Amino acid sequence: MDELEVLRIRDEVLQAMYWMHSEQIATKPTAQELSRFLAVPEGVLAAYLDRFVIDGLLEREPGPCYWLSPDGMEVGKRTFADEMADLTRPTHGECDENCWCHDSPEAAAECLHERSGNSHSN
Repeated sequence: MDELEVLRIRDEVLQAMYWMHSEQIATKPTAQELSRFLAVPEGVLAAYLDRFVIDGLLEREPGPCYWLSPDGMEVGKRTFADEMADLTRPTHGECDENCWCHDSPEAAAECLHERSGNSHSN
Protein backbone atom coordinates (compact mmCIF):
# COMPACT_ATOMS: atom_id res chain seq x y z
CA MET A 1 0.00 0.00 0.00
CA ASP A 2 1.19 3.47 -0.87
CA GLU A 3 1.47 5.26 2.49
CA LEU A 4 0.23 8.59 1.12
CA GLU A 5 -2.87 6.84 -0.21
CA VAL A 6 -3.30 5.10 3.18
CA LEU A 7 -3.33 8.51 4.90
CA ARG A 8 -5.83 9.92 2.40
CA ILE A 9 -8.18 6.96 2.74
CA ARG A 10 -7.70 6.93 6.52
CA ASP A 11 -8.83 10.54 6.81
CA GLU A 12 -11.87 9.94 4.58
CA VAL A 13 -12.90 6.79 6.44
CA LEU A 14 -12.45 8.28 9.91
CA GLN A 15 -14.24 11.51 8.97
CA ALA A 16 -17.14 9.57 7.50
CA MET A 17 -17.37 7.23 10.46
CA TYR A 18 -17.16 10.14 12.92
CA TRP A 19 -19.94 11.95 11.06
CA MET A 20 -22.08 8.82 10.81
CA HIS A 21 -21.59 8.17 14.54
CA SER A 22 -22.31 11.81 15.50
CA GLU A 23 -25.45 11.94 13.39
CA GLN A 24 -26.53 8.53 14.72
CA ILE A 25 -26.68 7.14 11.20
CA ALA A 26 -24.46 4.17 12.01
CA THR A 27 -22.15 3.57 14.95
CA LYS A 28 -20.93 0.23 13.59
CA PRO A 29 -21.11 0.32 9.80
CA THR A 30 -20.15 -2.63 7.64
CA ALA A 31 -17.50 -2.44 4.92
CA GLN A 32 -20.35 -2.57 2.41
CA GLU A 33 -22.12 0.45 3.97
CA LEU A 34 -18.87 2.41 4.10
CA SER A 35 -18.03 1.51 0.52
CA ARG A 36 -21.40 2.81 -0.70
CA PHE A 37 -21.04 5.95 1.38
CA LEU A 38 -17.48 6.67 0.20
CA ALA A 39 -17.98 5.39 -3.36
CA VAL A 40 -15.01 3.02 -3.04
CA PRO A 41 -15.29 -0.64 -4.07
CA GLU A 42 -15.83 -2.82 -1.02
CA GLY A 43 -12.93 -5.14 -1.87
CA VAL A 44 -10.53 -2.19 -2.04
CA LEU A 45 -11.87 -0.57 1.11
CA ALA A 46 -11.79 -3.78 3.19
CA ALA A 47 -7.99 -3.97 2.98
CA TYR A 48 -7.73 -0.42 4.29
CA LEU A 49 -10.23 -1.07 7.08
CA ASP A 50 -8.22 -4.07 8.22
CA ARG A 51 -5.08 -1.91 8.21
CA PHE A 52 -6.83 0.70 10.37
CA VAL A 53 -7.79 -2.04 12.85
CA ILE A 54 -4.10 -3.02 13.07
CA ASP A 55 -3.18 0.66 13.49
CA GLY A 56 -5.61 0.93 16.43
CA LEU A 57 -7.98 3.41 14.78
CA LEU A 58 -10.86 1.00 14.25
CA GLU A 59 -12.13 -1.97 16.19
CA ARG A 60 -13.82 -5.08 14.94
CA GLU A 61 -15.12 -8.30 16.37
CA PRO A 62 -15.65 -11.33 14.17
CA GLY A 63 -18.35 -10.14 11.81
CA PRO A 64 -18.90 -7.43 9.26
CA CYS A 65 -19.00 -4.33 11.48
CA TYR A 66 -16.31 -1.76 12.26
CA TRP A 67 -16.36 1.05 14.81
CA LEU A 68 -14.07 3.83 15.88
CA SER A 69 -11.60 3.13 18.67
CA PRO A 70 -11.02 6.01 21.12
CA ASP A 71 -7.95 7.03 19.06
CA GLY A 72 -9.94 6.73 15.83
CA MET A 73 -12.70 8.89 17.31
CA GLU A 74 -10.18 11.62 18.14
CA VAL A 75 -8.51 11.52 14.72
CA GLY A 76 -11.92 11.44 12.98
CA LYS A 77 -13.17 14.37 15.04
CA ARG A 78 -10.04 16.43 14.36
CA THR A 79 -9.94 15.74 10.62
CA PHE A 80 -13.69 16.34 10.32
CA ALA A 81 -13.30 19.70 12.09
CA ASP A 82 -10.36 20.61 9.83
CA GLU A 83 -12.31 19.65 6.72
CA MET A 84 -15.37 21.66 7.77
CA ALA A 85 -13.50 24.69 9.17
CA ASP A 86 -14.15 26.85 6.10
CA LEU A 87 -17.86 26.17 6.37
CA THR A 88 -18.07 27.11 10.06
CA ARG A 89 -16.00 30.33 10.01
CA PRO A 90 -17.80 33.67 10.01
CA THR A 91 -18.61 34.92 6.52
CA HIS A 92 -17.88 38.38 5.18
CA GLY A 93 -19.72 40.92 7.29
CA GLU A 94 -20.56 38.39 10.00
CA CYS A 95 -19.36 38.85 13.55
CA ASP A 96 -16.93 36.60 15.31
CA GLU A 97 -16.56 35.85 19.01
CA ASN A 98 -14.26 38.90 19.48
CA CYS A 99 -16.67 41.45 18.04
CA TRP A 100 -17.35 44.54 20.13
CA CYS A 101 -21.07 43.82 19.86
CA HIS A 102 -20.81 41.14 22.53
CA ASP A 103 -20.19 43.85 25.16
CA SER A 104 -23.86 44.62 25.77
CA PRO A 105 -27.35 44.23 24.32
CA GLU A 106 -27.16 47.84 23.11
CA ALA A 107 -23.88 47.15 21.29
CA ALA A 108 -25.42 44.04 19.72
CA ALA A 109 -28.38 46.07 18.44
CA GLU A 110 -26.06 48.76 17.04
CA CYS A 111 -23.89 46.12 15.35
CA LEU A 112 -26.93 44.46 13.78
CA HIS A 113 -28.17 47.82 12.53
CA GLU A 114 -24.75 48.61 10.98
CA ARG A 115 -24.46 45.19 9.36
CA SER A 116 -27.92 45.39 7.84
CA GLY A 117 -27.28 48.74 6.17
CA ASN A 118 -23.61 49.61 6.13
CA SER A 119 -20.17 48.16 6.53
CA HIS A 120 -19.11 46.58 9.77
CA SER A 121 -15.70 46.61 11.40
CA ASN A 122 -14.66 44.68 14.48
